[in-house]
Amino acid sequence: MELTYRRFDPSEASEADALIAFLTADTWPFHGAAVVGADQARRWVADGRFDGGDTRTFWIADGNDTLGLVRLMDLGDSTPVFDLRIRTRYRGRGVGGQALVWLTAYLFAEFPAIRRIEGTTRQDNAAMRRTFRRCGYVKEAHYRDGWPAVDGSAVHDAVGYAILRRDWLAGTTTTPVWDDEPS
Repeated sequence: MELTYRRFDPSEASEADALIAFLTADTWPFHGAAVVGADQARRWVADGRFDGGDTRTFWIADGNDTLGLVRLMDLGDSTPVFDLRIRTRYRGRGVGGQALVWLTAYLFAEFPAIRRIEGTTRQDNAAMRRTFRRCGYVKEAHYRDGWPAVDGSAVHDAVGYAILRRDWLAGTTTTPVWDDEPS
């Protein structure tokens, strides 16, 4: 696959329509809402959730096929976060890993003040957790009962990962000191 990344342009009506179609045509099991309704998606687009001063969104494509979407948030902060959505039929094919490598390089190159990039997923999202580790991200947090299901039926643990600019530049990883509590 030869992936390309094209910035979402909210000023184009066709782009907004494509984004709404993308969000509503698939399921997103490890996101806040597994199913996004058209009205909700329209509100998100109208509210500037996908493009603004601190947010940029990019389509992930292979030729004419749209495989996914990456939304970069908190860009004015030294520690941005991201939302990565891959269409079901492309999951498990390395798209997420390629996108994570791309967004990491993009953020560190485009924003010199960024020191680290964070990402959070549910504990049961084994594929994303493996992707984080393969791409040089380190587990830094485990939030017990930190991810309630939208319908209130369950509460999942959330797991936080991050990559430091210095580690990315050096091609290394440094892990947190977990046993630092005084005895």
